[in-house]
Amino acid sequence: MINVTVANFETEVITASNSIPVLIDFSAPSSNPSQLQSPILEKLEIAYEGRFKLAKIDTEQEPRLATAFGIRSIPTSVLMLNGQPADGFTGALTEDLIKEFLDKQLPPAPAAAEEPAALSPDAAFEKIKQTVADEPSNDDARFEFIRLLLQRDQLDDAKVAFAPVIAQTLSVRRFDSLERWMNAIDFADAHADTHANNDENAHESAYKNSQEQGPIAVFDAKLALNKRDFETRFDKARWLMSRQQWSAALDELLEILMRDKSWSEDSARKTYIAILDVMEAPKLKVADGQIPLEDPQVATYRRRLSSVILS
Repeated sequence: MINVTVANFETEVITASNSIPVLIDFSAPSSNPSQLQSPILEKLEIAYEGRFKLAKIDTEQEPRLATAFGIRSIPTSVLMLNGQPADGFTGALTEDLIKEFLDKQLPPAPAAAEEPAALSPDAAFEKIKQTVADEPSNDDARFEFIRLLLQRDQLDDAKVAFAPVIAQTLSVRRFDSLERWMNAIDFADAHADTHANNDENAHESAYKNSQEQGPIAVFDAKLALNKRDFETRFDKARWLMSRQQWSAALDELLEILMRDKSWSEDSARKTYIAILDVMEAPKLKVADGQIPLEDPQVATYRRRLSSVILS
């Protein structure tokens, strides 16, 4: 709602009505019927979501405008279209009657855009696969396609899709992240049934028992003897990464980073960042100027990394 005077009448009513219907509310503070109807008109302006503009003219302050429109009693409402009065009504009407008047005079509301139906996982996969086929240089699509292939345990297909961009791993971080994930899977596969057992003979029994329980037990057995065995902790993190156990893998890498921020030429930090890259689903598109929401779990682990690096 805008208060209109002689000074702004031409702009706010005449000119404005060429692009949007303008409903003039001729009223006055001393008129009880006006005080009853004006709030209804203001409420409807909001409810109609831009289908008309409400212009309020105080007839006691702007008698010249009231006279120009031949206003004899208040409240009186006049609908302006294309610079000319189109219709109106006199007296305080109920909300339903005012809505009936507006619905008859205003252009129909635009049809609400239907939300696209959410794609099934298989349909989403086929769509991104086709996008890569149609747009081979679309790095975003290729990253997501390879990420989905790895999620589906299609390592060989992922490597084929990765081949055209393998040279970009030094310059494109997300491709480096994918390569680290694939390397972790290769590492885990190679150590699925066996694990290096070259430690002191005094520990052979413990390792033998742990090997019977799987790789994680082997890693944990070694770490129980030496918590600063970063090689073993890193191997455990890579194994967890290969199994998409993201949080557990990140926790192990944090244990390394809290004690040695640049361990093994930043291997722990780079692998940590790689996990953050591959665990996060694509951000939903938002309106210009808005910031897309970040996955809460990813946001938490980003803060933990920053805290460790900056400490």
